[in-house]
Amino acid sequence: MKTSRKVLLGCLCTVLATGLIFANGSKDSGSKSGKTVVKALAYGDNSNAEGQSWKRIVQAFETANPDIVIDDEMLYDEAYHQKVTARLASGDVPDIAYMGADARWGKPWQEAGQQIDMRPYLDQNKYDMKLIPAMGPNGEVYYLPLGTSNMCTVVFENRDLLKKLGLTEPKTYDDWVKMVPVARANSIEVVSTHGADGWAWGSCVMSAFIARTSGDAKWIEKAVKGQKKFTDPEFVSALTILTTMVKDGVLSQKTIQIDSGAGLSDYSNGKCLFYVTGQWDAGNITPEAQSATKLIAFPKMPGETGNTGSVAAAWQVGYGITKKGVADEKIRNAAIKFLDFFNSEQEVTQRLRDGAIVAPVLKNYKVPADMPAIISEKVSLGTTAPTTDVIDSYLSGKANDALLAGCQQIVAGTKTAAQVATEIQAQMK
Repeated sequence: MKTSRKVLLGCLCTVLATGLIFANGSKDSGSKSGKTVVKALAYGDNSNAEGQSWKRIVQAFETANPDIVIDDEMLYDEAYHQKVTARLASGDVPDIAYMGADARWGKPWQEAGQQIDMRPYLDQNKYDMKLIPAMGPNGEVYYLPLGTSNMCTVVFENRDLLKKLGLTEPKTYDDWVKMVPVARANSIEVVSTHGADGWAWGSCVMSAFIARTSGDAKWIEKAVKGQKKFTDPEFVSALTILTTMVKDGVLSQKTIQIDSGAGLSDYSNGKCLFYVTGQWDAGNITPEAQSATKLIAFPKMPGETGNTGSVAAAWQVGYGITKKGVADEKIRNAAIKFLDFFNSEQEVTQRLRDGAIVAPVLKNYKVPADMPAIISEKVSLGTTAPTTDVIDSYLSGKANDALLAGCQQIVAGTKTAAQVATEIQAQMK
């Protein structure tokens, strides 16, 4: 009988202990020792700047907010993508996660039904919503980007060289044509790019042209979905711009022999007035060239029907709150508080200094006076120029290969725009 009473008392203690655990909060309840626990899946590594910054920010946030715990798992490169798939499949969904809106960074979250429209939770006095791209059909914002979109079709303009030659910034393509005699007299090219790098023709050149000739910022996405064809007049017109530039002497056939290193060296040494590349190369020209450079969009080009002044830009990744994360009000509020901390002016300024972003998405952000002038140039263009699709964010495989090789062949004069367009469309099968 005594033994039975001991068993009953033991069972009772177990039940009471279990009840206390649930009363104080289980792992799934989002609380630990009276604290709100936010589960986060972060991107980075302890050995790289992104991972080190994440850990530093988490520690600072928890110190400033002792009632909140950021229960994070940080992974990098392919290990991150594998873990996203595994955790979503197992139902172990984080409250906030590093994500995007494209196939690689966004599709797993979309298919799992875990991306939500964050607009109701974003402080519009803090964030400039005009700088955050619409990610869904109704303008949804699925995550908070680390910064503005990554500009791929940027024109570097050597202001000092233009002034020396008595020239001014081009507003239209005809302005470039008028520069040809002056440039040739001084053994200088008007426009150059790293054309030996095949990808540059798609990312840095044609991404701008097709948005202009079609007047449609999403033309490439529609073509990949089969709603447009690369043999349509607007795409042939975009390719034809290359033929026109070579014929007019604005772009030299020699560009197909120039790789990135040689191209940046040529620009830094004043061998061309304008150089076409992505914004990331702004830090790869000499300090002297940086101080003389203005970053601009392509001027109004031949056959242009819309998107004047636009640049093609790939959406920046960032952190978003999942559907699970917004379900619990305490967790949701804590997650929003952390994201606001993560995107404080101090932190985005640091990312700007490190070159991790083009420009912040903060409202009324002012570039610190001690920043290099070239960073201010990136911020200026990144926060004012309309953005359009980047080709290789959507087009891949043999069709993209045909486009890149075809652009080189057009510049070399061995194929016409119509021939290249036909070859690209043939690969879409």
